[in-house]
Amino acid sequence: MNKVVLLLGSNLSDRVLMLAKARNYIRISIGEIKKESNIYESAPWGFDSDKAFLNQTLIVETQLKPIEILEKIKVIEKELGRVKQSVNYESRTIDIDILFYNDEIINLPQLIIPHPQLHKRKFTLVPLAEIDPMLNHPVFNKSILDLLSKCNDQSIVYLFR
Repeated sequence: MNKVVLLLGSNLSDRVLMLAKARNYIRISIGEIKKESNIYESAPWGFDSDKAFLNQTLIVETQLKPIEILEKIKVIEKELGRVKQSVNYESRTIDIDILFYNDEIINLPQLIIPHPQLHKRKFTLVPLAEIDPMLNHPVFNKSILDLLSKCNDQSIVYLFR
């Protein structure tokens, strides 16, 4: 079995429902969710929008390979109404990112693992620190807690109630 860490995000439609539906699809098509963080709210990162994001991290046990997971994610996002209109960041019903796959470093044109931006984003590091604070980033050889303590992102990440 493989351990994959995913980040879910939504800032359009019923955000809580979108995260719930994404988790359900993940259980069906990717694997068993072993751990899930609380849901957090934050302003969009990398673009302007008046619609805040909800984010959540998951640890999933899977038999799938990284490319197979990516293919399943694309199907889930499409099923939940995600339409990519640009290569830039934009509002979306659902976004699912692969943050880690075991402790592997993968560098393919269509997939980079660990996620290349995760150490720069509090909206990723905060929920990740909740579920696996000592998880080692294989590129930086630092724990998630270390990365969070050194993160320059000034945005505020709120626990969503």
